Amino acid sequence: MTARMYYDNDIDPAALEGQLVAIIGYGSQGHAHALNLRDSGLDVVVGLAEGSKSRDLAEAAQLRVASVAEAVADADVVMLLVPDTAQKGVYEKDIEPNLRPGQLLMFAHGFNIRFARIRPPASVDVGMVAPKGPGHLLRSVYSAGGGVPALFAIEQDASGSARDRVLAYARGLGSTRAGVLETTFKEETETDLFGEQALLCGGVSALIKAAFETLVEAGYQPELAYFETMHELKLIVDLMYRGGLNFMRFSVSDTAEFGDYVSGPRVAEGVKATMKDVLTDIQSGAFADRWIAVQEAGGGEFRELRQRDRDHQIEKVGADLRAQMPFLDPVVVHAGEAQATVGGASSAEAGDAGAATATQPSTSRTAG
Repeated sequence: MTARMYYDNDIDPAALEGQLVAIIGYGSQGHAHALNLRDSGLDVVVGLAEGSKSRDLAEAAQLRVASVAEAVADADVVMLLVPDTAQKGVYEKDIEPNLRPGQLLMFAHGFNIRFARIRPPASVDVGMVAPKGPGHLLRSVYSAGGGVPALFAIEQDASGSARDRVLAYARGLGSTRAGVLETTFKEETETDLFGEQALLCGGVSALIKAAFETLVEAGYQPELAYFETMHELKLIVDLMYRGGLNFMRFSVSDTAEFGDYVSGPRVAEGVKATMKDVLTDIQSGAFADRWIAVQEAGGGEFRELRQRDRDHQIEKVGADLRAQMPFLDPVVVHAGEAQATVGGASSAEAGDAGAATATQPSTSRTAG
């Protein structure tokens, strides 16, 4: 069965007419949701914790700002956009006590519903719109007249209007300019976590490091190894993005294409079985349990893992090389500190917790 995509003409924006939308959080997704919805003509309030560093940013964007409890109490639609690990606490403290029948509670990722960390009352609608891209891209593409595709789901429909309102929300984000696809909270959560871990973040990062280390350990120059294993990756992915694997293979040399066919499977030998294990950990809740336990223990393991990869040789070599290529708009980030404005992404990108500092690097070479 072919999946159905929904576009602007399939959706009635009047489903949210006269309704107040509360965006809880003003981080990576929060600022983009608030601004896109506002610019689409919806009534928006941003709910932030007292003392939030994002308050000034939201107010500077001419958005109404209130406490989380006040925003929820006033709103008809509540979109929870604080980090996954913070959602349960925010929900129990400020959202749950202020919910009323008929409200629509929304998420951009199904983690806390799928793993039953949040259990909304049966009297409210529960839905999801999950844009398939980071917040700064969701905003910049919208501003340029386009849209980032999204997934949507309905978990509870107490009012009978959940589906229409969720789709109208997706339209307000600009996502139905590109198309939205219906899913479930379970499917979105499990596939999203799998994609991040097995390929997009974990798999690709591990493969890049292994290839770099293989060349350097064989005596090749680290700078050359960087270009071969990381720098050129973007060029290859751009080809795939535009035309799939076939366009990538059409664009490279016959030698590269043949090497793809005969050596790719050797590199990936056994990978599919490992990917199935990763998926099983996600489906069973084992990964979620581990991640929550790490955070509840203070996040020490997470910080250690982050620091270990931050100190990898490819990061030091790459930073030096990128500093010599200002046309790339290179950045240096320091996780855990307040983030500054970078390359079109506002300082809200990091959100109120777990923010990151990003600065333009010096154009002078530094010792690596």
